[in-house]
Amino acid sequence: MGSVRWAFRCGSWTPSRSDWLLAARCIQREEKERIGQFVFAKDAKSAMAGRLLLRRFVCERMGIPWSEIRLERSPRGKPYLAAPLKVSSDSGPEPPSWSFNLSHQGDYAVLAAEQGVQVGVDIMKIAMPGSSSVPEFFRIMMRQFTAYEWSVIQSAGSEHQQLAAFYRHWALKESFIKAIGTGLGFNLQRVEFHLSSEPLTQKCVLRQTKMHLDEEEEDWIFEESLLDAEHHVAVALGPADKAGSAPLRPSLPPPTSFTLLSFSDLMASASPLTEEDSACWDSFKTKAEAPQRQRETHATK
Repeated sequence: MGSVRWAFRCGSWTPSRSDWLLAARCIQREEKERIGQFVFAKDAKSAMAGRLLLRRFVCERMGIPWSEIRLERSPRGKPYLAAPLKVSSDSGPEPPSWSFNLSHQGDYAVLAAEQGVQVGVDIMKIAMPGSSSVPEFFRIMMRQFTAYEWSVIQSAGSEHQQLAAFYRHWALKESFIKAIGTGLGFNLQRVEFHLSSEPLTQKCVLRQTKMHLDEEEEDWIFEESLLDAEHHVAVALGPADKAGSAPLRPSLPPPTSFTLLSFSDLMASASPLTEEDSACWDSFKTKAEAPQRQRETHATK
């Protein structure tokens, strides 16, 4: 069984012209064009990092040459490997297939992958709501959580601690939704999380949180950790085949922390797919980093 947890800090990435042009050459043309349409540099960098994380994973862990990787998107936007290569082997049974998922929010892009199980990952940055108070923000989001979950969130302490509990629950729910590929039509009140009493830290990964679906406890595992003091990460691990799968817990390896990669790490196995396009850099360098409100919030910290 294989396990991958990678993170890249987009927020502190200030690509040079040569770095950005090389990165743009090493992803599929349609993805380069999609990234070029982002209004803000922050979003363009997150999307670029996500594509590079995916391609590095497929190349290094699935053994498919960079130039032969073809990533496509499901109707709900989830990336998947189109027409993966089949490696024939007479040495034994075929190894379990990989499942992978990507998330980017706040200052990071993250990738989680596992063999033989469903995987979803979500990262959330603790942030004050921009145009409303915390109580008003919670009122707007009321339907996304159960009464029990709200009792946990609102009893967490200070407003910042309540927001941290809110985003922790949100990351858990999103990781599950992304693992099953259901999308926006899923009623989030159907899932209820019972958190571990152990506090989250940057040094260890917790697996104690339980999920109830339609009031029944499910055989899913949720890994929770902090990339830093402001960023929660949740990884959902579920049975690959609901009908005949074995229980997850005895078979999964111990949880692993996210490894922080550099730009050089992302590009270690890369090879160009297209010719250099200087207009790609010209467009990128004209973009503001982020919306004005986000820049002001960041400056006051």
